[in-house]
Amino acid sequence: MTATPAQGTRETPHGDSHAASEKNILADTPAHDRTDAGGNRPRQKKQQFKRDRRDVHGWVILDKPVGMTSTHAVAVLKRLFNAKRVGHAGTLDPLASGGLPIALGEATKTVPFVMDGRKRYRFTVRWGEERDTDDVEGRPTQTSDARPTAGDIRTILPRFTGVIQQTPPQFSAIKIQGERAYDLARDGETVVLQPREVEIHELILTEQSDKDHSVFETECGKGTYVRALARDMGRLLGCYGHISALRRTQCGPFTEDDMIPLAELEALCDRAASGEGSLADALLPVETALDDIPALAVTRADAARLARGQAVLLRGRDAPILNGTVYVTVGGRLLALAELGNGELIPKRVFNLTGLVANPDRS
Repeated sequence: MTATPAQGTRETPHGDSHAASEKNILADTPAHDRTDAGGNRPRQKKQQFKRDRRDVHGWVILDKPVGMTSTHAVAVLKRLFNAKRVGHAGTLDPLASGGLPIALGEATKTVPFVMDGRKRYRFTVRWGEERDTDDVEGRPTQTSDARPTAGDIRTILPRFTGVIQQTPPQFSAIKIQGERAYDLARDGETVVLQPREVEIHELILTEQSDKDHSVFETECGKGTYVRALARDMGRLLGCYGHISALRRTQCGPFTEDDMIPLAELEALCDRAASGEGSLADALLPVETALDDIPALAVTRADAARLARGQAVLLRGRDAPILNGTVYVTVGGRLLALAELGNGELIPKRVFNLTGLVANPDRS
């Protein structure tokens, strides 16, 4: 429940009438002449100047280091680029490293397309112990002396491939009556989450490091928890398990080839500040997130209508034989996301790419 503050005037308590009078006197006294009860002048606050943020449009695929939260990563990039709008496409746990797609400016309009895409992870399971967070940071809740062989593991992998039911970890961002599950769990409350349907396209055992550790790679759809995957494999094998290392290697259209480490990004920003480079070199174009969507080029006259939010009729021999979502370009430049049907093009999101954008050769 959210309490709504009462509206109206605020009265001064009777016991504070003298303080209120003194406050009124001070309010009429120039700041440089004011003193406190001991005759001391209060320290003057320095005037704070806020930098004007700028329009920056594009994607940065941060190779997030272990220990950094996704929220902190967004704050760091907002500072480095001095950007007005920044957001990320899919939370990555502090324990995890790898690809965190960060959208700047108009790229934030394409975030859902990245979040809905497939993801790939490389992860290590530590056998013999289940933890309340399903990863190395939690408290042990179950232990076992049993250890699986590579053959045992490969036998169960088909049970975790395809469309399956998965119960999310209790330490997750899922909301329960308005509260995050991890907040409730940290407060000691019992968190009961319902199983949900997820799709795992591939799950393979890549390495048996030792009897206690196994390395896997998986490709999965939206909403899949790799921590829950480790937990459930451990339970089925009868030896328990939890994630000890996790790295995201792909998120939607973005792969490891697109990732930039934080130190390299900071160095690039320093060079740009001294005039030795450009921040545009760190950006991928906004439309990179739309790789799975057909592109449609229009004339400048049609582009003008779409930019005003007006529909356009595409008729004649050269009209596209398409239906559904398309992204519209004019002169090779991204203009809008639109719905195309029965020859009518209806704009849904119009892009205004005025400001800093990616270099054209990064397309």
